[in-house]
Amino acid sequence: MRDSTSDTAGGLSRRGFLAGAAGLALVGTAARPALAGSPAAPIPDGTHVPALVVGTGYGGAVAALRLAQAGVDVHMVEMGMAWDTPGPDGKIFCTTTQPDHRSTWLRTRTKQPLSNFLGFPIDRDIPRYTGILDAEDFAGITVYQGRGVGGGSLVNGGIAVTPKRENFATVLPSVNPDEMYATYYPRANATLGSGLIDPAWFETTACYQYGRVGRKHAQRSNFPFVFVPDVYDWDYMEAEAAGTVPRSALAGELLYGNNHGKKSLPKTYLAQARATGRVAVSALHRVTSVAPAGSGGYAVVIEQLATDGAVTATKTVTADRVFFAAGSVGTSKLLVRLKATGVLPALNDEVGQGWGDNGNVMCGRANHLWDPTGSLQSTVPCCGIDNWSAGGAFAEVAPLPTGIETWASFYLSITRNPNRARFTWNAATGKVDLNWQTAWKQPSITMAKTIFDKINAKEGTIYRTDLFGVYKIWGDHLTYHPLGGVVLNRATDNYGRLPGYPGLYVIDGALIPGNTTVNPFVTITALAERNIDHIIATDL
Repeated sequence: MRDSTSDTAGGLSRRGFLAGAAGLALVGTAARPALAGSPAAPIPDGTHVPALVVGTGYGGAVAALRLAQAGVDVHMVEMGMAWDTPGPDGKIFCTTTQPDHRSTWLRTRTKQPLSNFLGFPIDRDIPRYTGILDAEDFAGITVYQGRGVGGGSLVNGGIAVTPKRENFATVLPSVNPDEMYATYYPRANATLGSGLIDPAWFETTACYQYGRVGRKHAQRSNFPFVFVPDVYDWDYMEAEAAGTVPRSALAGELLYGNNHGKKSLPKTYLAQARATGRVAVSALHRVTSVAPAGSGGYAVVIEQLATDGAVTATKTVTADRVFFAAGSVGTSKLLVRLKATGVLPALNDEVGQGWGDNGNVMCGRANHLWDPTGSLQSTVPCCGIDNWSAGGAFAEVAPLPTGIETWASFYLSITRNPNRARFTWNAATGKVDLNWQTAWKQPSITMAKTIFDKINAKEGTIYRTDLFGVYKIWGDHLTYHPLGGVVLNRATDNYGRLPGYPGLYVIDGALIPGNTTVNPFVTITALAERNIDHIIATDL
């Protein structure tokens, strides 16, 4: 068994999650209706549902499961695809290094976070399709989001980190940490299937040579090096390395989905929701309006999409309760528009505010020839450098799975960036704008440099300048961790209710004010568990 060796992991070990994982396996064998989501079973026009969940990411999956377990019938609406049908190559998802139409949401060219290699652009032309990864451009930042049943769980690195308790007051100041650390973080981690790499295997496997080099450089500069939990099936990855199962993390699969080992939401929360027989999902459906209905509840307007993005039908359904779980950007944009256009005019002025990028910034370092990082690299990160207390930065030791030796170390840093942006309605364009400025990334760069300037000085190495353009060191143009926009206890009450509109709730990352100090999805999940517990107990 693998033991937790990291404070950052919240003291949770892989052993502690086995009971939850076993429960999920049993749930998967139950004789229940299949989870809806294919074009054969979309929600009909005129339907009435007790609870409608807008989005199928972490918050929405928690809400659907717990409502269903409480006896409430739930319909989930997802803008992306169900991702349950293999393509011509026999695989559901394409690889990071060979992206095709499945890779990208409604673009004719990929837009990868790492845009260049050895000075050459690596994006490629693709057919326009409702692919799995959305690179949504705003004036000062590109926000990466998952599109499909399972939301961001389909495209993230699966890093399942619980914030250190001493940092929690800065993450969610209105939430009692005792209940989060005693009840809701453990519940979230168990249901997500979180666990740690076997430290002994880490020491010997070729696919984490890049991690061992990252550790050596961190420790030689006196930085704490930590193992971080992940929701990948570590037994499966060991079998991948042994050549006894099809490769997935070791075949460059992650950015555009993972075909085998990753425990994304369709294998965890959504699988349990399916087993209740009370949850249905309509994929390729986009909610455009939620308005009070004259007979009570809410009238919800939904567009059905084709795989080229065209609207093929427009439907109106009614729901007694609506849970907004379209992600930080999706939920914020929808509510800002509905307030500004008079559909939900009583929403307060905090709606749209408090958005942040979790301090994301990327960089690479060029190592010496005696520090090769390996031609085979697992796409699943398992370790990081913790300089949060001293420098305001936590850096994932991330892979560069090019299939060749690069002698490069790559990092995604999470920093204590204080800048927050606001979503506003632009009546002239009919769109929602975000006022983030590229210059607001400078605090993140400064904090990340507290780690990497020191390592470079100690090792006699330099920053790579060929990964984000030509002679550009920092990946300061993006975020993978959008948070905020409808902040808890400001835009909502302390459990996600929208004041003035009984039966409307926000239950996703829009509630978290811009930063979680670590990768955010465990906190999003745990907060949703806390909030839905209270909502079921008091509102139902």
